[in-house]
Amino acid sequence: MKTLPISRYRFFQKLQPLSLLKKITGKSVTGCLQVFSTSGSWSIYIEEGKLIYACYSEKMFEPLYRNLQRLSQQISTLPCGIHEQLQAIFETGIENQAIPNPDYLAICWLVSQKYISPLQAAMLIEQLALEVLESFLDLEEGSYEFIGESFLDDMPKFCHLNLRLLVEQCQKGSPYTENFQSSVHREQRVQFSQQTQPKTELPQSRIHSNQAAEYSNHFVPRQIKTADSSYQQSSRTSVDKKTYTIFCINDSPTILNVIKNFLDEQIFSVIGVTDSFKVLMEILRTKPDIILLDVDMPNLDGYELCSLLRKHAYFKNTPVIMVARKTSLIDKAKAKLVRASGYLNKPFTQGDLLKILFQHIV
Repeated sequence: MKTLPISRYRFFQKLQPLSLLKKITGKSVTGCLQVFSTSGSWSIYIEEGKLIYACYSEKMFEPLYRNLQRLSQQISTLPCGIHEQLQAIFETGIENQAIPNPDYLAICWLVSQKYISPLQAAMLIEQLALEVLESFLDLEEGSYEFIGESFLDDMPKFCHLNLRLLVEQCQKGSPYTENFQSSVHREQRVQFSQQTQPKTELPQSRIHSNQAAEYSNHFVPRQIKTADSSYQQSSRTSVDKKTYTIFCINDSPTILNVIKNFLDEQIFSVIGVTDSFKVLMEILRTKPDIILLDVDMPNLDGYELCSLLRKHAYFKNTPVIMVARKTSLIDKAKAKLVRASGYLNKPFTQGDLLKILFQHIV
């Protein structure tokens, strides 16, 4: 774990929030600033000096649900009661403290299910960040640390926000209003309207190049890791909620049951196979979205199975995650040779499993 010159303070002291934020805006800064106080903790995720997400521990889901409620009035693909489904999956469905940011996983899921587009996810994250920063700037005492590696490192990124401009917006007044789009400049509002109401054309007089240029410095979407980055507009009643099929190859029924218990059935359908000789026929029939493959399978080990799968045209690009007790340099080299997509170390937590699955789903 690497730390910035801002160091780490375990004991409460007088804090200067603006000074802390200034120190994490350099282009070389990537990681998470965590600030702790008696009222809660703040996590501000940074990539190359730009804000990619922010949350407050005591209000992790409430702002998300509130902003989604506003969005549901403008986006036909977003049901009004979506917060109830998110609550069942990402609050009650995930073990307490299993992962640092189940709220971010919820946003990733909304995009993968095409309830919202990547651009709309970015706008949502901006609104959440403004609310978090507003409370953070009022902080007077606490402790903090900067962690160079964070939960979001390998997750999809929907935006890279200019932290200085966000702070300026917070200082000018309330960062959010009844109109969800109020903080977004008009150039992006036109794009937003085109996605939500494709038949409605806005007057060109509402678009100003200087405002678009200003917003481009504030909100800079980056390439998003999605299998299909296109967003297809459809009516609210015609949205298909995808269930991802996870094919688990493991000779231990206990581990297969652990995986099934860890994954919510509203999102994942888990198929387990313990016999490596039966894998190929079963996997061809199932055609899963992701494959979890134990390295230490008897008769035909995980590397051999992965190599065979990659030779089949259908599984050429299917994510194959190797599950192993150790990941030495030799193991990683073997995995690279057979074109495995990633590694999951045993024993693993529910958070570890969800993180690697969402890396390849979104």
